[in-house]
Amino acid sequence: MEGFKSFAVKRIIIGVILVVSILWIIGAATGFFEKTEYAGVPMKPAAESVDAPDSHTDGEPADILQMKTDDIDLHPVPHPAESEKVAEHSVTLPEKVFEHSVAPPEKVFEHPAAPPERVPEHLAVPAGGDLYGVPSRGSNVTGIEFVAAVIRPLAYELDQRFWGWRPNDILDFTDNINHFQLGVLEVTRRTAVVLAERISRTGASVSFDENLERAMNWFMVKPERYWFPAPESKYRAGLEEFALYMEKLKKGEASFYNRTDNLLPLLKTYQNLLGSCDENLVKQKEDDGSEVSFFKSDDYFFYAKGVASALLIILEAVEKDFYGILYSRNSLDGLHHAILMCRMASELDPWVITDSDFAGVLANHRANMAASISHARFYLGVIIRTLST
Repeated sequence: MEGFKSFAVKRIIIGVILVVSILWIIGAATGFFEKTEYAGVPMKPAAESVDAPDSHTDGEPADILQMKTDDIDLHPVPHPAESEKVAEHSVTLPEKVFEHSVAPPEKVFEHPAAPPERVPEHLAVPAGGDLYGVPSRGSNVTGIEFVAAVIRPLAYELDQRFWGWRPNDILDFTDNINHFQLGVLEVTRRTAVVLAERISRTGASVSFDENLERAMNWFMVKPERYWFPAPESKYRAGLEEFALYMEKLKKGEASFYNRTDNLLPLLKTYQNLLGSCDENLVKQKEDDGSEVSFFKSDDYFFYAKGVASALLIILEAVEKDFYGILYSRNSLDGLHHAILMCRMASELDPWVITDSDFAGVLANHRANMAASISHARFYLGVIIRTLST
């Protein structure tokens, strides 16, 4: 008996070592254990003075592609699987990354387009702006904050969230987070298309920016694929291309056209995506006629939450890089409402998703989410109609 035990123990240990080694080799080959090297997001920290909006940091600009995402505070949106709550969506980076000053507002003044009680603190107009013209906003380089905002949600899901990218996991234990990540990915995909095809070009006869074109292609890899190619590695490559595009913007080697005819297709894209989420949140039957099941209800809920969480960050950047258009067309108020509705949707955080009758004792969380999603969609529609006239 003792001989058998010794025989069995040795082979069990050897078997475990072989299994772990094989899994490690497969993971390394598929890029599962990769650490991203993109994700420098050049926005100025709040320590800079508003009196020197055009100042530059000393020394040579850092290569943002050499920075790990662990060095960057991406401030993810809250999720029920994680206990920490994040107060605001902003990026804090080491001083060495910054080349352009983005000074925070220290003093604000009121302008006719927005009464003081309706101006959120983070959207206040800095002192020194032109009261009768368009106050200056955001980064000195147009487009930096927008592209940075597009990077942040997906970068967090890939490299900051525990267990990383999950829709392609063989063992699927976290269905809710999977659909949340799919919502974030869909916003990134659609934004990448508009950025490559419209915002970075003056017309249909202008060539695509090579970095944005590659990024657009990388984001189209199916999220459920395990390898050949692994989606994590391709999505990281897409974010690296975005980072390279930002570097070219800083050097004046790329373009970002913040015009009305470019903002409109972007907002229409977001409106259509929110419309799809809204339909899934309110429908009672699936396309095949069956009732929406308990297990599909939470899928629809967390997908919409992922969409709203990513849009919240991006719309705040839209307010900065398209500020002149929005201000001159009296659309800031509508955008503020859309941002508020996305924030409310991203903060819905029930322990268990229930799909009760509308007049029932338990909550109908799909309907609760639909309220914020439909309002955000409505206000985007208001902005679109205003800018189209």
